[in-house]
Amino acid sequence: MTGSRGSPPKSLYSPDERRRRDTSPWTLVQGILAPLQFAVFLASLALVFRYLLTGEGYEAATISIVVKTLVLYAIMITGSIWERDVFGQYLFAPAFYWEDVFSMLVLALHTAYLAALFTGWLDAAGQMLLALAAYAAYVINATQFLLKLRAARREGARQELAALAEPAQ
Repeated sequence: MTGSRGSPPKSLYSPDERRRRDTSPWTLVQGILAPLQFAVFLASLALVFRYLLTGEGYEAATISIVVKTLVLYAIMITGSIWERDVFGQYLFAPAFYWEDVFSMLVLALHTAYLAALFTGWLDAAGQMLLALAAYAAYVINATQFLLKLRAARREGARQELAALAEPAQ
């Protein structure tokens, strides 16, 4: 893939950003929270579907959605700190701009679920459907981040190969 007019693609990370990414303790935190959030999501999704299909297990589904939302808040806060460590700003760094934009939708939907739960704004079925909308947005956002991670790994591998190919001086 090339940039405009045949130029090489812009790197996801500059050498300094890559170094900061690799040395930031928040990189490890994100590496732990992301799969944890996905596991919580899968369990919660099963509980939400169980409730919607059978009418049973409202409490378990509700607790799982709240836990999923709390893990989401944790990953968003620590992710913002990671972004500051690596790119010098808490959100909307150019390399992760669209992922951050979509993350705001994910946060808004999860927060709307909590508001509906605590205010009674929606009935139980409405709450579960709102949770499913939040989960659909989460899946899209997680896919964005996985594609970005894959691109970063490929870029890193290309850079390592290029460094090995350079003649020793």
